[in-house]
Amino acid sequence: MATGHNSLRGADVLVRLLAGQGGQRIFGVPGESYLPVLDALLDVPQIDFITARHEAGAVLMAEAHAKLTGRPGICFVTRGPGAMHASIGVHVAQQDQTPLILFVGQVSRGFRGREAFQEVDHARHFADMAKWSAEIDDPARIPEMLGRALRTALSGRPGPVVLALPEDVLDAIVEMPDAALALPLIHAPQPAPSASELVEFRARLAAARRPFVIAGGGGWTPQAVADLRRWVQRDGLPVACEFRRQDLFDNADPQYAGDIGFGLGAQTADAIRTSDCLVMLGARLGEVPSGGYTLLNIPVPAQAVVHIHPAPEELGRVYQPDLAINATPQGVLGALLAAPARPAQPEDGDWISQCRSAFDLTVARVPPAPGAVDPAEVLRAAQDILPPGTVITNGAGNYATWVHKIWCYRTFRSQLAPIAGTMGYGLPAAIAAAFEHPDRPVLAVAGDGCFMMSSQELSVAVQHRLPVILLVMNNGILGTIRMHQERRFPGRISATDLSNPDFVALARSHGAWAARVERTQDFPQTLRAAVAAGGPALIDLALDPEALSLYRSLSEIRAGG
Repeated sequence: MATGHNSLRGADVLVRLLAGQGGQRIFGVPGESYLPVLDALLDVPQIDFITARHEAGAVLMAEAHAKLTGRPGICFVTRGPGAMHASIGVHVAQQDQTPLILFVGQVSRGFRGREAFQEVDHARHFADMAKWSAEIDDPARIPEMLGRALRTALSGRPGPVVLALPEDVLDAIVEMPDAALALPLIHAPQPAPSASELVEFRARLAAARRPFVIAGGGGWTPQAVADLRRWVQRDGLPVACEFRRQDLFDNADPQYAGDIGFGLGAQTADAIRTSDCLVMLGARLGEVPSGGYTLLNIPVPAQAVVHIHPAPEELGRVYQPDLAINATPQGVLGALLAAPARPAQPEDGDWISQCRSAFDLTVARVPPAPGAVDPAEVLRAAQDILPPGTVITNGAGNYATWVHKIWCYRTFRSQLAPIAGTMGYGLPAAIAAAFEHPDRPVLAVAGDGCFMMSSQELSVAVQHRLPVILLVMNNGILGTIRMHQERRFPGRISATDLSNPDFVALARSHGAWAARVERTQDFPQTLRAAVAAGGPALIDLALDPEALSLYRSLSEIRAGG
């Protein structure tokens, strides 16, 4: 057993511990409040510090990195304004159930409570958003508090942790035992169902004639995704994926029943409502997937519900299930596959076909968009050109509904999209994906308003020569807000028109390849040219403002369609 001691700065202790947890990449914006950390990183070359151009971009990169790896994303920002800018990423990690640790530089301990320069009580500010927020006021406790932070971020319902780092704590010299620096690699626990829960679950499935599985939530692993497919194929079950979790199941599989989110088809909603055993596997069925909490009755659903979730506080939070199981997807799927298969039922084939047909109908009924550039045809062409496994990212806006309905997600961790509905997410997420998977194409899709909220991060892609391709759906308006505006106050336009820069010129000024597409038929050759450019590329898609939503034009919405 190691018994030596080391005289180290608090910053050196922190950085060594992060390296020992497998940390290879940290995102952030440098600040004077944590200069010792930046200095300590020079002695740990296995960790790359990626400098974003805005704290919001940095923390969204870290959040996307966590989704891609299953390990907590790590972000460093400075106190006060830096932390406030980073709040958006903490909120995304909370609602998306993503493990994240945000480190915030803080004023020195002796200055606290005096309203020192940029002083904020960060632990208090983030208390309602983070799973845990605290300040490390003793360098000797860094291993203890980092260990707790990692385990908290990963366990149960994964989520964000915020730790404030007073500058003098980072500078302070501490005698650190070797054992404290040898923090074991922390993994998420994998609770599994009890024997009696497994028996009841299997009995309910065996008796069901219209079972329906909804997969969602965070904490999924490659093994759990593979087990999900094995289980539903073996037991003859249709499976749908919760809002922006479409990469949990191969969308081309005959047993895939679609995505439960915006634009949910009436036939799929009917299948869920008439199911006699609805299995919510990691899913929560929040506001968006439940259609404003209308899909299931509250608090007691009309159909039998089995709710499986790794966080016990989520069981019965909104819907009171017939069977609640506190388990991770991996824990419950492993147990199910180790047990005998569900007996085949005569109705299984027809039921699966009915659920799949309902999804296919939802996709088929997407009409051609008004104008010379059709987003649906653009995305179909992109999928034909780019290989399977392409990582596709997006932020928030009506344009994203075309992505979710048209794109066929084939592989796990190929979709990066904020359940929290955060504009500006797509480009930072694409940058994180390009760092993590340099061998996989990365396609970011953004509306013009969405892109302008993080356009400065294009410089990060250029600096590192990341082959990110960005499609800007440019209609000159804030489309989602205009849609709601036209529904409630037809023809009364307020604050939703945009005056955009020349996106091609903007991208070229950063050093990226760029082109504008004004006709759908010109898109394929433009995309091929963007791929051949071998670096960051932007394609400005000239959309007609009439192409306001997936199923209704601006004029139709204004007329009450």
